[in-house]
Amino acid sequence: MKRILLVTLLSVPLWVSAQMIGAPDRKAGEGEGPFDQLIIRGVTMIDGTGAPPTGPVDIVVENNKIVQIKSVGVPHIAIDPARRPKLATKGKVKEIDATGKYLMPGIIDLHVHTGGPEKAPEAEYTYKLWMANGITTVRGVPTGEFEWSLSEKNRSASNKIVAPRIVNFQVPGSGKEWKDRKILTPADAKEWVQYAKKNGVDGLKMFSFRPEIMKALLDEANALGMGSTAHLAQSGVAQMNALDAARLGLTSMTHFYGLFESMYENHDVQPWPLDINYGDEQHRFGQVARQWNLVKPGGEKWNALLDEFLKLDFYINPTMTIYVAGRDVMAARNADWHAKYTLPTQQDFYTPSRLSHGAYWFDWTTEDEVAWKNFYRVWMQFLNEYKNRGGKVTVGSDSGFIYNLFGFGTIQELELLQEAGFHPLEVIRAATMYGAEEIFKPLKKPIEFGVIREGLLADMVIVDENPLQNLKVLYGTGAVRLNDETGKPERVGGVKYTIKDGIVYDAKQLLKDVEQMVNKQKAERPDATKVSGQQN
Repeated sequence: MKRILLVTLLSVPLWVSAQMIGAPDRKAGEGEGPFDQLIIRGVTMIDGTGAPPTGPVDIVVENNKIVQIKSVGVPHIAIDPARRPKLATKGKVKEIDATGKYLMPGIIDLHVHTGGPEKAPEAEYTYKLWMANGITTVRGVPTGEFEWSLSEKNRSASNKIVAPRIVNFQVPGSGKEWKDRKILTPADAKEWVQYAKKNGVDGLKMFSFRPEIMKALLDEANALGMGSTAHLAQSGVAQMNALDAARLGLTSMTHFYGLFESMYENHDVQPWPLDINYGDEQHRFGQVARQWNLVKPGGEKWNALLDEFLKLDFYINPTMTIYVAGRDVMAARNADWHAKYTLPTQQDFYTPSRLSHGAYWFDWTTEDEVAWKNFYRVWMQFLNEYKNRGGKVTVGSDSGFIYNLFGFGTIQELELLQEAGFHPLEVIRAATMYGAEEIFKPLKKPIEFGVIREGLLADMVIVDENPLQNLKVLYGTGAVRLNDETGKPERVGGVKYTIKDGIVYDAKQLLKDVEQMVNKQKAERPDATKVSGQQN
């Protein structure tokens, strides 16, 4: 099997080595609508603000806008038909009987990549996994190469393809016009930001650039109303940690890089083993978790960082899900969804290798997993305390690496936020309203989606079960529950409908489409890996 080297000399990952295949045009029957009028009847609404559920309500959508949210009764009492909004008698109309079901805003994932030829070669596969798991907006950091990402964003915005709406962030220096250039000076940095803005890029995905370059990039991005997030890579974090970057105007951080380094008690840089080689990914990912005991939870530096982040209105997009295999690689390797929904090429990419980025299980030990468990305990405490002080924590997945699959990884991130101490209503707020606020903050305009509210876009998810009682029901594979009548376990939940721009998609059918893609590739590759990480 051919492997693709995905790590540069500075260990900054490259997400695609050649451009993947864009999604095909949306076929007849792939989604219904938008409608002149769509009414969702009798549903229990979780609005995304953190407010408690309420219902039954009827929600009226015209084209792609929510125009009315009408309370039509009280729980356990028959609904008086006279109280209900009337279905229009003209135009294209539809009713959905959602009695007993739950509705929430579409999920916003602020850290995605679409895949790549060596693992998930067709964007349709990834898009349908996202939509099947209730994700209606993604922020690509990036989704793919510069020009390709812009094209796919526009095709999604016009609903020519089955895909979430795409917010397009790009790495400084990308784009065909810059293929023979590098950002070497602050003037170069400002010129690239202007180029990106002119071409329709929404924001910057940054690494730990040296201070004068970082300042120039952020100054220009903020002046032009562009967003910013940063993976403050360990190769440069010694001169640009999360606090340094936030003070320069960074909107948000992704992952944890630069966070712990901002509040070390007795070090200024991580005390790496003296034989460390950052190009060896087990060194890189095995050692980073050893930071857990370099900070003092509740200490002076800890509290000062929380306070300053809050003052700066700094967003944290932790992406805990992408590293969760570090604390239990066996569980990640054998997750419920791999058998049906993981392409053989993607499974091959996960398999331990010194070439595939994130496949660093060369000799993973119990000691490594214990370090990661301790790391998560401290990391989660910081996130929960930031949330409790009013800080904004959002949802991201970075799926496609480290046994983490598109769509399913996003729902796992919700579970990890609950583990960190977030109430399920706070989890859903992080995944919806706060995600929208981070997108619209640099634009200095109100959110257009992310909350179930009259006047906002009709991006919604309908599920048969109550996600507050069990977030697992949001997984495409649902949750396992014992049926006491039959005495047998069964799967319940899974998103029923994903609604984007007022177009109603059958989430179960989207999963069937993905399964067909997986089966097709398996048939073409009889030697394919049967179970992720396990060869025939």
